[in-house]
Amino acid sequence: MSAILEGTPDKRLALVTGRAYPEQAEETAKYLGTTVLETTAYDFANGEMYIRFTEPVRGADVFVMQSHTEPINTWVMEQLIMIDALKRASARSITAVCPFMGYSRQDKKHQGREPITARLIFDLFRTAGADRIMTVDLHAAQEQGFFNGPVDHLTAMPVLLDYVRGHLPLENTTIVSPDAGRIKVSEQWAAKLGGLPLAFIHKTRDTTRPNCAEAHGIIGDVAGRDCVVVDDMIDTAGTICEAVRTLNNAGAASVTLVATHGLLSGPAVERLSQCGAREIVLMDTVPVPEEKRLPNMTVLSVAPLLAAGIRSVFESGSVSTLLNGLPEDMRPRNIYA
Repeated sequence: MSAILEGTPDKRLALVTGRAYPEQAEETAKYLGTTVLETTAYDFANGEMYIRFTEPVRGADVFVMQSHTEPINTWVMEQLIMIDALKRASARSITAVCPFMGYSRQDKKHQGREPITARLIFDLFRTAGADRIMTVDLHAAQEQGFFNGPVDHLTAMPVLLDYVRGHLPLENTTIVSPDAGRIKVSEQWAAKLGGLPLAFIHKTRDTTRPNCAEAHGIIGDVAGRDCVVVDDMIDTAGTICEAVRTLNNAGAASVTLVATHGLLSGPAVERLSQCGAREIVLMDTVPVPEEKRLPNMTVLSVAPLLAAGIRSVFESGSVSTLLNGLPEDMRPRNIYA
């Protein structure tokens, strides 16, 4: 099986990956019917990185996968170096595949003299040589405008919806937005699950302190309901655990947490283990090691979604059709990561 997938006579697909989460790229390659292109990568004594691809990529459409997990700055830099190497090796096109886009929360200025780091990251990818970006569930969808080129903004919603439909009783379910900024996404969830009731938690965030927010109350009826809280990521889990406590204090029958990106930084695992959630459902856009997996935590594979997106781009197909669900041949044989 070749690491370069032959398409039409004048098109070749190559999948390469950095060292952040190679297992994810290998799983994605299986769905594409190819293998990951072999790469030589190592660090010098002073921390600088060296990258070289062992096969020619001239004329190939190359997809560069890298999970922006910790240490995030190391893996972003490695992906940029890989893109530069591919550009100098005459790849026909280069797509940066970032299942979780680092720095996406820093998309605007809250105070004077702050950076807009999300814009900087997109600019760095463009300068390095990326022709397009593929990512999953940006913190704010409008960040697509930061990149001077196509951005394929995939969403994990169809995969997560399928899981919720198959594993949760919906007759007594309410969809809950953890804050006002996620109401639109929560409305889509409620509609796609048959017009379920919607509630949201009113909270304020202290912009001078990282990962700090306070819940003030709930808009909507959650007493006696099975609540599903939908968010884009769980980082230190402080705000999401506060949401669980707020819902439980309001009389919710149960609380299920659903998020695309399980960063699980710092005290997140301890907080989640004590928050009282019935189940925590995540995607593996970043690696979730065994020592961070709780008995009530479910981690789903994002590889079929990434493979479907990559194939659509390579074949000049429509990526937007993936909003309605995965193609039959990309539906996972094993949904768990």
